[in-house]
Amino acid sequence: MADTNTAEVLADVHRGVGRILLNRPKALNALTTGMVAAIDRALAAWEHIPLSAVVLASTNTKAFCAGGDIRTIREHSLAGDAEASERFFASEYRLNARIAEYPVPVVSLIDGLCMGGGLGLSVHGTFRVVTESAVLAMPETGTGFFPDVGASFFLPRLPGAIGMYLGLTGHRLDAADALYTGLATHFVPADRLDAVADVLADNPGDPVDVVLNRLAGRSPVAESRLAKARGDVDWAFGAPTLGEIEKRLRHLDTPWAAATLVALESASPQSLEITHALLARGRQHTLRECLGTELALTRTTIRTPDFLEGVRAALVDKDRSPNWRSVSHGGPVLPT
Repeated sequence: MADTNTAEVLADVHRGVGRILLNRPKALNALTTGMVAAIDRALAAWEHIPLSAVVLASTNTKAFCAGGDIRTIREHSLAGDAEASERFFASEYRLNARIAEYPVPVVSLIDGLCMGGGLGLSVHGTFRVVTESAVLAMPETGTGFFPDVGASFFLPRLPGAIGMYLGLTGHRLDAADALYTGLATHFVPADRLDAVADVLADNPGDPVDVVLNRLAGRSPVAESRLAKARGDVDWAFGAPTLGEIEKRLRHLDTPWAAATLVALESASPQSLEITHALLARGRQHTLRECLGTELALTRTTIRTPDFLEGVRAALVDKDRSPNWRSVSHGGPVLPT
Protein backbone atom coordinates (compact mmCIF):
# COMPACT_ATOMS: atom_id res chain seq x y z
CA MET A 1 0.00 0.00 0.00
CA ALA A 2 1.43 3.35 -1.04
CA ASP A 3 2.06 5.94 1.63
CA THR A 4 0.56 9.29 0.57
CA ASN A 5 1.72 11.42 3.49
CA THR A 6 3.41 9.75 6.41
CA ALA A 7 4.01 6.28 7.78
CA GLU A 8 1.27 7.03 10.31
CA VAL A 9 -1.42 7.05 7.61
CA LEU A 10 -1.38 4.77 4.57
CA ALA A 11 -3.83 5.41 1.74
CA ASP A 12 -4.47 4.03 -1.73
CA VAL A 13 -7.21 3.05 -4.16
CA HIS A 14 -7.38 -0.62 -5.11
CA ARG A 15 -9.88 -1.86 -7.68
CA GLY A 16 -12.37 0.88 -6.96
CA VAL A 17 -12.11 0.79 -3.17
CA GLY A 18 -10.35 3.55 -1.27
CA ARG A 19 -8.31 2.19 1.64
CA ILE A 20 -7.01 4.19 4.60
CA LEU A 21 -4.94 2.52 7.30
CA LEU A 22 -4.05 4.15 10.60
CA ASN A 23 -0.48 3.18 11.39
CA ARG A 24 0.67 4.65 14.68
CA PRO A 25 0.68 1.42 16.70
CA LYS A 26 2.78 2.49 19.70
CA ALA A 27 0.26 5.26 20.43
CA LEU A 28 -2.74 3.04 19.60
CA ASN A 29 -3.38 5.31 16.61
CA ALA A 30 -4.03 8.38 18.76
CA LEU A 31 -4.74 11.09 16.20
CA THR A 32 -2.32 13.92 15.56
CA THR A 33 -2.93 17.00 13.42
CA GLY A 34 -0.78 15.43 10.70
CA MET A 35 -2.78 12.20 10.70
CA VAL A 36 -6.07 14.07 10.47
CA ALA A 37 -4.72 16.13 7.58
CA ALA A 38 -3.52 13.02 5.75
CA ILE A 39 -6.90 11.29 6.06
CA ASP A 40 -8.70 14.43 4.96
CA ARG A 41 -6.44 14.90 1.93
CA ALA A 42 -7.01 11.32 0.81
CA LEU A 43 -10.78 11.64 1.09
CA ALA A 44 -10.76 15.00 -0.69
CA ALA A 45 -8.69 13.56 -3.53
CA TRP A 46 -11.11 10.66 -3.98
CA GLU A 47 -14.36 12.61 -3.87
CA HIS A 48 -14.65 12.94 -7.63
CA ILE A 49 -13.37 9.54 -8.79
CA PRO A 50 -15.60 6.47 -9.15
CA LEU A 51 -15.36 4.43 -5.96
CA SER A 52 -17.68 1.78 -4.59
CA ALA A 53 -16.61 2.41 -0.98
CA VAL A 54 -13.88 3.71 1.32
CA VAL A 55 -12.53 1.35 3.98
CA LEU A 56 -10.98 2.85 7.10
CA ALA A 57 -8.98 0.44 9.27
CA SER A 58 -5.88 -0.03 11.41
CA THR A 59 -2.61 -1.89 11.02
CA ASN A 60 -2.79 -2.72 14.74
CA THR A 61 -5.19 -5.32 16.15
CA LYS A 62 -5.02 -3.67 19.60
CA ALA A 63 -6.72 -0.49 18.46
CA PHE A 64 -8.68 1.04 15.64
CA CYS A 65 -8.05 4.46 17.20
CA ALA A 66 -7.70 5.27 20.89
CA GLY A 67 -8.78 8.89 20.35
CA GLY A 68 -7.16 12.24 19.80
CA ASP A 69 -3.67 12.85 21.11
CA ILE A 70 -4.86 14.89 24.10
CA ARG A 71 -1.54 14.48 25.84
CA THR A 72 -0.08 16.75 23.15
CA ILE A 73 -3.05 19.11 23.52
CA ARG A 74 -2.22 19.38 27.22
CA GLU A 75 1.38 20.23 26.32
CA HIS A 76 0.12 22.98 23.99
CA SER A 77 -2.02 24.38 26.80
CA LEU A 78 0.85 24.39 29.26
CA ALA A 79 3.02 26.15 26.66
CA GLY A 80 0.30 28.70 25.90
CA ASP A 81 0.11 27.54 22.27
CA ALA A 82 -3.62 27.92 21.69
CA GLU A 83 -3.12 28.09 17.93
CA ALA A 84 -1.76 24.53 17.73
CA SER A 85 -4.72 23.15 19.67
CA GLU A 86 -7.14 25.13 17.51
CA ARG A 87 -5.58 23.64 14.37
CA PHE A 88 -6.01 20.13 15.71
CA PHE A 89 -9.62 20.40 16.81
CA ALA A 90 -10.75 22.47 13.82
CA SER A 91 -9.18 20.04 11.35
CA GLU A 92 -10.49 16.99 13.23
CA TYR A 93 -14.05 18.32 13.27
CA ARG A 94 -13.88 19.23 9.56
CA LEU A 95 -12.86 15.64 8.89
CA ASN A 96 -15.79 14.35 10.96
CA ALA A 97 -18.15 16.44 8.83
CA ARG A 98 -16.52 15.29 5.59
CA ILE A 99 -16.96 11.64 6.55
CA ALA A 100 -20.62 12.24 7.40
CA GLU A 101 -21.24 13.89 4.03
CA TYR A 102 -19.03 11.63 1.90
CA PRO A 103 -20.53 10.68 -1.48
CA VAL A 104 -19.77 6.94 -1.20
CA PRO A 105 -20.12 4.62 1.80
CA VAL A 106 -17.34 4.84 4.39
CA VAL A 107 -16.79 1.49 6.12
CA SER A 108 -14.84 1.49 9.39
CA LEU A 109 -13.33 -1.79 10.58
CA ILE A 110 -13.17 -1.64 14.37
CA ASP A 111 -10.91 -4.26 15.94
CA GLY A 112 -9.67 -3.41 19.44
CA LEU A 113 -10.01 0.01 21.07
CA CYS A 114 -12.16 2.71 19.49
CA MET A 115 -12.46 5.70 21.78
CA GLY A 116 -13.12 9.43 21.50
CA GLY A 117 -11.66 10.54 18.18
CA GLY A 118 -11.88 6.95 16.94
CA LEU A 119 -15.66 7.17 17.19
CA GLY A 120 -15.44 10.49 15.36
CA LEU A 121 -13.74 8.71 12.47
CA SER A 122 -16.16 5.79 12.41
CA VAL A 123 -19.64 6.67 13.65
CA HIS A 124 -20.26 9.41 11.08
CA GLY A 125 -19.60 6.95 8.26
CA THR A 126 -22.20 4.68 6.71
CA PHE A 127 -21.09 1.37 8.21
CA ARG A 128 -19.24 0.42 11.40
CA VAL A 129 -17.99 -3.15 11.51
CA VAL A 130 -16.94 -4.56 14.89
CA THR A 131 -15.09 -7.75 15.80
CA GLU A 132 -15.18 -9.81 18.96
CA SER A 133 -12.28 -7.66 20.28
CA ALA A 134 -13.94 -4.27 19.77
CA VAL A 135 -14.20 -1.87 22.70
CA LEU A 136 -15.98 1.46 22.17
CA ALA A 137 -16.21 4.40 24.58
CA MET A 138 -16.36 8.16 25.01
CA PRO A 139 -14.24 8.43 28.19
CA GLU A 140 -13.69 12.19 28.22
CA THR A 141 -15.35 13.06 31.54
CA GLY A 142 -12.58 11.07 33.22
CA THR A 143 -9.94 13.34 31.71
CA GLY A 144 -11.51 16.70 32.44
CA PHE A 145 -12.74 17.07 28.86
CA PHE A 146 -16.13 16.36 27.23
CA PRO A 147 -17.42 14.00 24.50
CA ASP A 148 -16.60 15.81 21.25
CA VAL A 149 -16.06 14.81 17.57
CA GLY A 150 -19.79 15.25 17.04
CA ALA A 151 -20.80 13.25 20.11
CA SER A 152 -23.26 15.98 21.02
CA PHE A 153 -24.99 15.01 17.75
CA PHE A 154 -24.77 11.21 17.75
CA LEU A 155 -25.09 10.36 21.45
CA PRO A 156 -28.49 12.07 21.94
CA ARG A 157 -29.78 10.15 18.92
CA LEU A 158 -29.10 6.73 20.44
CA PRO A 159 -32.15 4.90 21.83
CA GLY A 160 -33.64 6.16 25.09
CA ALA A 161 -31.13 7.65 27.52
CA ILE A 162 -28.23 5.45 26.41
CA GLY A 163 -26.31 8.39 24.94
CA MET A 164 -26.47 10.39 28.16
CA TYR A 165 -25.31 7.33 30.11
CA LEU A 166 -22.36 6.71 27.79
CA GLY A 167 -21.35 10.38 27.64
CA LEU A 168 -21.40 10.97 31.39
CA THR A 169 -19.85 7.70 32.57
CA GLY A 170 -17.46 6.73 29.74
CA HIS A 171 -18.88 3.20 29.93
CA ARG A 172 -17.06 0.77 27.63
CA LEU A 173 -19.12 -1.12 25.08
CA ASP A 174 -18.19 -4.53 23.74
CA ALA A 175 -19.28 -5.71 20.28
CA ALA A 176 -22.70 -6.87 21.52
CA ASP A 177 -23.40 -3.54 23.21
CA ALA A 178 -22.15 -1.54 20.21
CA LEU A 179 -24.51 -3.44 17.91
CA TYR A 180 -27.38 -3.05 20.36
CA THR A 181 -26.96 0.73 20.55
CA GLY A 182 -26.48 1.17 16.80
CA LEU A 183 -22.96 2.56 17.16
CA ALA A 184 -21.94 -0.55 15.20
CA THR A 185 -23.84 -1.82 12.16
CA HIS A 186 -22.22 -5.21 11.44
CA PHE A 187 -20.28 -7.96 13.18
CA VAL A 188 -17.42 -9.64 11.31
CA PRO A 189 -15.01 -12.01 13.10
CA ALA A 190 -11.48 -10.66 13.34
CA ASP A 191 -10.06 -13.42 11.14
CA ARG A 192 -12.25 -12.24 8.24
CA LEU A 193 -11.67 -8.52 8.65
CA ASP A 194 -8.76 -8.27 6.21
CA ALA A 195 -11.00 -9.66 3.48
CA VAL A 196 -13.52 -6.83 3.63
CA ALA A 197 -11.81 -4.45 1.17
CA ASP A 198 -11.11 -7.24 -1.34
CA VAL A 199 -14.65 -8.63 -1.20
CA LEU A 200 -16.04 -5.13 -1.72
CA ALA A 201 -13.72 -4.75 -4.73
CA ASP A 202 -14.84 -8.15 -6.07
CA ASN A 203 -18.51 -7.10 -5.92
CA PRO A 204 -18.63 -3.46 -7.04
CA GLY A 205 -22.25 -3.65 -8.15
CA ASP A 206 -23.60 -5.06 -4.89
CA PRO A 207 -24.80 -2.86 -2.04
CA VAL A 208 -22.11 -2.56 0.63
CA ASP A 209 -24.58 -3.70 3.28
CA VAL A 210 -25.20 -6.94 1.38
CA VAL A 211 -21.47 -7.61 0.99
CA LEU A 212 -20.85 -7.05 4.71
CA ASN A 213 -23.69 -9.40 5.60
CA ARG A 214 -22.04 -12.14 3.54
CA LEU A 215 -18.89 -11.82 5.65
CA ALA A 216 -20.71 -11.52 8.95
CA GLY A 217 -20.56 -14.12 11.66
CA ARG A 218 -23.29 -14.83 14.18
CA SER A 219 -24.19 -11.52 15.76
CA PRO A 220 -23.52 -11.33 19.51
CA VAL A 221 -26.19 -8.66 20.01
CA ALA A 222 -28.38 -11.00 22.07
CA GLU A 223 -25.59 -11.09 24.67
CA SER A 224 -25.64 -7.31 25.24
CA ARG A 225 -25.31 -6.51 28.93
CA LEU A 226 -26.44 -2.98 28.23
CA ALA A 227 -29.72 -4.33 26.87
CA LYS A 228 -30.34 -6.09 30.18
CA ALA A 229 -29.81 -2.82 32.09
CA ARG A 230 -31.77 -0.73 29.59
CA GLY A 231 -34.80 -0.05 31.80
CA ASP A 232 -32.64 1.28 34.62
CA VAL A 233 -30.46 3.26 32.20
CA ASP A 234 -33.45 5.01 30.68
CA TRP A 235 -35.06 5.78 34.04
CA ALA A 236 -31.93 7.07 35.76
CA PHE A 237 -30.30 8.94 32.87
CA GLY A 238 -33.57 10.26 31.54
CA ALA A 239 -33.72 12.53 34.58
CA PRO A 240 -33.59 16.27 33.81
CA THR A 241 -30.57 17.15 36.00
CA LEU A 242 -27.31 15.60 37.18
CA GLY A 243 -28.55 15.71 40.74
CA GLU A 244 -31.70 13.82 39.84
CA ILE A 245 -29.69 11.23 37.89
CA GLU A 246 -27.61 10.54 41.00
CA LYS A 247 -30.72 10.47 43.20
CA ARG A 248 -32.36 7.88 40.94
CA LEU A 249 -29.23 5.74 40.89
CA ARG A 250 -29.16 5.70 44.68
CA HIS A 251 -32.84 4.76 44.73
CA LEU A 252 -32.20 1.78 42.43
CA ASP A 253 -29.71 0.30 44.91
CA THR A 254 -28.41 -2.35 42.47
CA PRO A 255 -24.84 -3.41 41.61
CA TRP A 256 -25.15 -1.65 38.25
CA ALA A 257 -26.35 1.55 39.90
CA ALA A 258 -23.59 1.42 42.52
CA ALA A 259 -20.91 0.97 39.85
CA THR A 260 -22.40 3.78 37.83
CA LEU A 261 -22.35 6.13 40.82
CA VAL A 262 -18.68 5.32 41.33
CA ALA A 263 -18.02 6.23 37.69
CA LEU A 264 -19.81 9.56 38.06
CA GLU A 265 -18.07 10.35 41.35
CA SER A 266 -14.65 9.72 39.80
CA ALA A 267 -15.31 12.03 36.84
CA SER A 268 -14.59 15.75 36.67
CA PRO A 269 -17.59 17.72 38.02
CA GLN A 270 -16.87 20.37 35.40
CA SER A 271 -16.91 17.76 32.64
CA LEU A 272 -20.16 16.25 33.88
CA GLU A 273 -21.86 19.65 33.79
CA ILE A 274 -20.60 20.45 30.31
CA THR A 275 -21.50 17.01 28.99
CA HIS A 276 -25.00 16.98 30.43
CA ALA A 277 -25.80 20.41 29.00
CA LEU A 278 -24.17 19.59 25.65
CA LEU A 279 -26.07 16.34 25.12
CA ALA A 280 -29.38 17.80 26.29
CA ARG A 281 -28.99 20.51 23.67
CA GLY A 282 -27.56 18.41 20.84
CA ARG A 283 -30.73 16.62 19.77
CA GLN A 284 -32.10 19.89 18.39
CA HIS A 285 -29.06 20.71 16.23
CA THR A 286 -27.38 19.52 13.06
CA LEU A 287 -24.00 17.80 13.07
CA ARG A 288 -22.22 20.92 11.82
CA GLU A 289 -23.92 23.04 14.48
CA CYS A 290 -22.90 20.55 17.16
CA LEU A 291 -19.31 20.52 15.93
CA GLY A 292 -19.26 24.33 16.00
CA THR A 293 -20.41 24.37 19.63
CA GLU A 294 -17.85 21.73 20.54
CA LEU A 295 -15.05 23.70 18.88
CA ALA A 296 -15.99 26.80 20.87
CA LEU A 297 -15.96 24.72 24.07
CA THR A 298 -12.49 23.31 23.39
CA ARG A 299 -11.00 26.80 23.47
CA THR A 300 -11.87 27.25 27.13
CA THR A 301 -11.96 23.68 28.42
CA ILE A 302 -8.39 22.74 27.49
CA ARG A 303 -7.06 25.61 29.62
CA THR A 304 -8.93 24.60 32.77
CA PRO A 305 -7.22 22.99 35.78
CA ASP A 306 -9.46 19.93 35.49
CA PHE A 307 -8.35 19.20 31.92
CA LEU A 308 -4.67 19.63 32.75
CA GLU A 309 -5.06 17.45 35.85
CA GLY A 310 -7.23 14.82 34.18
CA VAL A 311 -4.83 14.24 31.31
CA ARG A 312 -1.90 14.20 33.74
CA ALA A 313 -3.51 11.48 35.84
CA ALA A 314 -4.66 9.39 32.87
CA LEU A 315 -1.84 9.73 30.34
CA VAL A 316 1.22 11.46 31.82
CA ASP A 317 1.82 10.13 35.32
CA LYS A 318 -0.84 7.42 34.86
CA ASP A 319 -1.65 7.32 38.57
CA ARG A 320 -5.40 7.38 37.79
CA SER A 321 -5.92 9.68 40.80
CA PRO A 322 -6.93 13.11 39.49
CA ASN A 323 -7.39 15.89 42.01
CA TRP A 324 -10.35 17.72 40.53
CA ARG A 325 -10.48 21.41 41.36
CA SER A 326 -13.91 22.14 39.99
CA VAL A 327 -17.12 21.79 41.97
CA SER A 328 -20.61 21.30 40.65
CA HIS A 329 -22.45 24.62 40.56
CA GLY A 330 -25.20 24.09 38.03
CA GLY A 331 -24.39 27.30 36.18
CA PRO A 332 -24.34 27.89 32.40
CA VAL A 333 -21.49 26.08 30.69
CA LEU A 334 -22.20 26.27 26.96
CA PRO A 335 -21.27 29.10 24.58
CA THR A 336 -24.26 31.15 23.53
